[in-house]
Amino acid sequence: MSKLKLHPGEWVVVCDGAKALVLENVGDEMFPNLKMKEVYQHDDAATRDQGSDAPGRSHASVGTARSAMEQTDWHAQGERRFLEKLAIRLDAAVQAGEVKSLVVAASPRALGTLRQFYTPGIRNVLATEIDKDLVKMPVHEIEKHLAA
Repeated sequence: MSKLKLHPGEWVVVCDGAKALVLENVGDEMFPNLKMKEVYQHDDAATRDQGSDAPGRSHASVGTARSAMEQTDWHAQGERRFLEKLAIRLDAAVQAGEVKSLVVAASPRALGTLRQFYTPGIRNVLATEIDKDLVKMPVHEIEKHLAA
């Protein structure tokens, strides 16, 4: 991978399914300086607190056969809603002219989900995507990792 050049004013969004950091490069291409712009957190409750019933069962239309339904994955649904809200916020920033160029770094699973919510506006300003989970790193470590 060649060295990533972050342009002045470019936004870097670092996220996973539960946390998102929106950073802005206030430096230049030679010496990027990422500053925290926004932080989003999705507080995911325990599964026992999210679902109230056991998975259902279905009955065959003919005969006496029954089959179990799959357990609802409440965490995956929560992550999906969180990433959808993040995409809505990014699209609003693009429409308002707050961001002209965007880099997204996310865990592979979160990146795949987030892509489903990209609008044409986001796609137009998207400079690159990085499929790595950097969200738990401090900002200076994220800078180093992107510049490496």
